[in-house]
Amino acid sequence: MSITVKVRVPGTTANCGPGFDAVGIACTIYSELELFLSDEGTLRIEIEGEGKGRIPTDSNNIIYQAVQAVLDRVGKHYQGIYLKLYNKIPLARGLGSSAAAIVGGLIAANHATGNTLTQEEIFSMATIIEGHPDNVAPAIFGGITISVMQDTQPVHLRFMPEKMLNMVVAIPEFNLSTHTARQVLPDTITMKDAVFNISRVALLIGALCKGEFHHLQYALEDKVHQPYRQELVPGMQQVFDAAVAKGAYGAALSGAGPCLIAFTDSNCDRIGKAMVQAFSKCDVKAEYISLSIDIEGAKVIE
Repeated sequence: MSITVKVRVPGTTANCGPGFDAVGIACTIYSELELFLSDEGTLRIEIEGEGKGRIPTDSNNIIYQAVQAVLDRVGKHYQGIYLKLYNKIPLARGLGSSAAAIVGGLIAANHATGNTLTQEEIFSMATIIEGHPDNVAPAIFGGITISVMQDTQPVHLRFMPEKMLNMVVAIPEFNLSTHTARQVLPDTITMKDAVFNISRVALLIGALCKGEFHHLQYALEDKVHQPYRQELVPGMQQVFDAAVAKGAYGAALSGAGPCLIAFTDSNCDRIGKAMVQAFSKCDVKAEYISLSIDIEGAKVIE
C-alpha cells in the first residue's frame, strides 16, 4: 500500500516589532511538500529551490522528524518515506522557513494517516518541535495570529484586518540564525521598556484589527529585541527610514532577521527599491519582494 500527499505552507513573519514571540503573520510566499509513504523502501529526501544542497537529506531533516512524530503519535509505521520539498522561502532570513517545514511535515503525515489529529494537536506538536508558537501558528491557521503559552500548551487567536495590508520584504544576502539572534538579547529589561512594549503591542493589534494602519508608525516600535539585534543587521535603521520616506506606515525586523519588512497599502515597488538602496549604502547586497497576507494557512493541495 502507498499514499501520496502534497501540502502547501506559507512563510511567516513574526514579532512585528514589539510583539516578541507572540505576534505572527502568514505571508504569500510558500513551500510545497510532497510526501510518499509505502510499506517498502527506505528514507529518501529531495530538495528543490531554496536550501538545495544545504538542507539535510537524512534523518536529521526536520520535515522527516515532523512526519515521524505524527506516525509515532498515531501508531503507524512505513518502511518507505519519500519527501520532496519545493521551497521558495529563504532560509535563515526571518521568514519562517523552519516553521513551514515542520508544519508541512505534520499536516502531510496527518492527512496521509487519516486526519486523526486536530489542528490544535498539530499546533501543539509544531510548537514543541519549533520551540515557540509565533511562526507555526500563522503557518497553520493563516492570517494574523497572537500566540501565548498557557503552562505547556500554546493558545492562539487569529484575525484578519478590515483593510488590505501589503508587506515589502528586503532580503539581504547573508543568513542569520535564530540562535545567534537570541544570544544578543538581555536576560532582563527595565520596567520602563516593558511598559513601552506593552503599550505598542496593544496599539499594534488594535491598528491591525481595525485597519487603522496610520498607527503603525508608532505601534511597530520596540525596545525588547530590535535594539539589541540591530548590530547584526548593518543598515537596519537606515532601511527603516528609507521605507517610511517612500510611504510605508512603518517597518520592523522580520522574525529574528535579517530580513526587514515594511507595511503599506501602496507603492510597494518604490518602497522596496528604496530599502534595497539603503542596504547598498551600507555595503549590503539585497533584493526585495512584495507580499500580502495569506488567509488560508497550510493546506493539502493534492
